Amino acid sequence: MTMSKQTHIVGVDLGTTSTTAIIAEAHEGELEVLGVGVAASSGVRKGAVVNPEAAADPIREAVEEAERMSGLVAESVYVSMSGTLLRGVNNHGVTAITHSDHHITHADIRRVIETASLVTLPGGYEIIDIHPQEYIVDGQDGINDPIEMLGTRLEVRAHIITGPMTLRRNVIAAVNRAGLLVAGVVLEPIAAAEAILTHDEREYGSVVINIGGETTSLAIYQRGAVQHTAIFPLGGSHFTSDIAFGLRTPIADAERIKREQGCVTPSLAMELDRTTVNVPAMGHRPSRTLSREILCQILQPRAEEMLHQVRDELRRSGFERQLSSGAIFTGGGALLKGLPALAEHILDYPARLGEPQQVRGIAGERPSALLTTALGLVLMGCRGRRLPQAATHHPPGRLLARTAARVRHWLSDLF
Repeated sequence: MTMSKQTHIVGVDLGTTSTTAIIAEAHEGELEVLGVGVAASSGVRKGAVVNPEAAADPIREAVEEAERMSGLVAESVYVSMSGTLLRGVNNHGVTAITHSDHHITHADIRRVIETASLVTLPGGYEIIDIHPQEYIVDGQDGINDPIEMLGTRLEVRAHIITGPMTLRRNVIAAVNRAGLLVAGVVLEPIAAAEAILTHDEREYGSVVINIGGETTSLAIYQRGAVQHTAIFPLGGSHFTSDIAFGLRTPIADAERIKREQGCVTPSLAMELDRTTVNVPAMGHRPSRTLSREILCQILQPRAEEMLHQVRDELRRSGFERQLSSGAIFTGGGALLKGLPALAEHILDYPARLGEPQQVRGIAGERPSALLTTALGLVLMGCRGRRLPQAATHHPPGRLLARTAARVRHWLSDLF
């Protein structure tokens, strides 16, 4: 897939625990990251925005940090969304080609996608996004782009993301309150897949598993397109809570212990059994020193629970035995040591930690797994997916809007 002409694009990964903004530029077939910003999230629960005003503050902080690093000013952004109420469904559409020359046009494609979008929705739900899987022209399937082909009958198979109307509206409201425009909204695991999957993994079958703060989302790819998506309410914060409860330590210290020494594979823990973990106690009690194996014994059951949920979802999808490229993990929760090895044991697939493809300029202390969703959003923009130019050096109108948003923010703090 080739990228469009050189431009600056902004992606914002709006997560439950952290908000990440990336400003990047497509250059010579690669994505060059120019600025990265990260802020602690607020107003987000289980992947969904529940308080747009509170969620706007970390969006503003993350984008401003990326702006300072890049020397650019963000105007519009591609933003991720998640939430356990989102649903994915596959559907089929068909239309006749009535032109006298029978050449398939963009209007024909829009029309056949509209027929595929005719699905029954619960009250208050809407279609959030549509991802064509393949086109069929006069019975010939496996077509990615039918433009200018000759035919009399055009069909499409598509994956459709649906959810409550308020989910997307709250995301857009949070971004707007931060003084930014929304160029597009994309489901979290689909954005992450854009950054980490190779061509073969898309083509021959793989599952992207994005472990966020309070949710785990997955997207199954085969024949170059997304075939199935799912989200369930289990994420990295559950591992943190297990450590806090099991070791009787504050949440902040439990999070630090998880990130620095967390391990979920028994064999790895045995190799590291001489490594000790300093555990601060609650209140004024003295800290304790425990073996890393004990920490693994606390984390392993939760990791197994999560992977069993993934396995059950793969079975429900019907693709369980069609994923020859295996499982690719991403997100902050995927950084637990030993998780790919445990996944290979439970899922019976090869598993790896996802690394961004065709990206340069990532440097610093942040692991790339924390940046993959924001990188995927930027890649989708650079490759021409409904995204206009998103950052410029001197946009006066948007600067005024950003200033007004900051003044409102200061006034709300005062009053």
